[in-house]
Amino acid sequence: MVRINRISKEYGLECELCKYLVAKCEFFNPGGSIKDRIGLRMVEEAERDGILKPGSVIIEPTSGNTGIGLAMAAAIRGYRCIIVLPEKMSREKVDVLRALGAEIVRTPTSARYDSPESHISVAFSLCREIPGAVILDQYRNPGNPLAHYDTTAEEILDQCGGHLDMVVLGAGTGGTATGVARKLKERLPNVQIVGVDPHGSELAVDAEPNDPSVTMYEVEGIGYDFVPTVLDRSLIDKWYKCNDKDSFLMARKLIRQEGLLCGGSSGSAMSIAVVAAKSLKAGQKCVVVLPDGVRNYMTKFLSDGWMAERGFISLYSEMSTKHWWWNQTVRSLRLRIPLTVTPSVSCQDAVELMSAEGIDQVPVVEEAGDPGYDPGMLSTMLEHGHFALVVAEQVQVATGASRTKEVVIGIVTNIDLLRFITKGSKPKPENSINGGDKLMG
Repeated sequence: MVRINRISKEYGLECELCKYLVAKCEFFNPGGSIKDRIGLRMVEEAERDGILKPGSVIIEPTSGNTGIGLAMAAAIRGYRCIIVLPEKMSREKVDVLRALGAEIVRTPTSARYDSPESHISVAFSLCREIPGAVILDQYRNPGNPLAHYDTTAEEILDQCGGHLDMVVLGAGTGGTATGVARKLKERLPNVQIVGVDPHGSELAVDAEPNDPSVTMYEVEGIGYDFVPTVLDRSLIDKWYKCNDKDSFLMARKLIRQEGLLCGGSSGSAMSIAVVAAKSLKAGQKCVVVLPDGVRNYMTKFLSDGWMAERGFISLYSEMSTKHWWWNQTVRSLRLRIPLTVTPSVSCQDAVELMSAEGIDQVPVVEEAGDPGYDPGMLSTMLEHGHFALVVAEQVQVATGASRTKEVVIGIVTNIDLLRFITKGSKPKPENSINGGDKLMG
């Protein structure tokens, strides 16, 4: 557990004689997150109860960290391990899981928990089909909150000398919140338990309403569209809603100002803690649980390009002064109009078309694309993808009615952008266009 110094000062919580923040850094666990605790606990209890036996297959639906904890245990014990996780979870988590020998199944992020395509439904479907398969089920397994009741909460009490006034923690499965809160309230009846839930999630009670514009959230590991069995919401004294931008900016601040290499959900907890702790009195202490580390998010919120694409930071003011080409139009790249296919074209026909035309990519076009940007934003998009589509709006009139659709007018790759830049001269103003060229990543 470490003292939060610079951020505490920034938010007016700098003096121990007043009120202060300390962080429990769970990313120092062997697998990099607080979920190592429940992974080991659930495996050991399943073995003790005869649920896991030699030859058993561990299957688990997870946002990644529980999967890593279970995959570590499976690697040591010799079990086959299959992890089912939504598409939005980071590539780094997938790579770590595969390195541990786990098999990966991805599911649509948009699928609700009770949908046949959700990570939970797919995991149970696999369990029914694979002989010897076992789902330890962190959402219902009592070993989840008990792991935190027996260890995490005891460590917090010990490291705080038995005196603390508030704990702030994010809620995902709810095991951490339930286990920690239950033990602390037994020992310290007046301790305040603050739960953190992202906009778009359905865990919080009596909190501000979800932002209706949020249909999904980028923060991983907290929030759900259902209330897990292991979450006892009656133990939470107050809920706060967090958002992606504040979460990621605070996570980056924890890294830069406090030297704590933590993940995005740690930023969620800290962004709420600096608000909730203002209600404390002189001499009181707030503990913030930082559940995982930055290793799993190197290509996500650590990346300026990734953050800029989602509107969490702006690169324009700095980069437009560095590069003459940053704010030029994409039309300046002089792309040729590509061939496109509709979704009804078969894969065989598409491959034959690419072979005949000597091209290695062909857009599949049906719906309108997302608004695009200039070469500056294009360069950040190409850091994460091999190409981007350039589309233009076109008005189509038929039988007295008109509609606007978007037509693909180009495919741009890193080579196209570099060829444009290395010419070394700025295009003349008359060569730029005022039309609605857009980019689709």
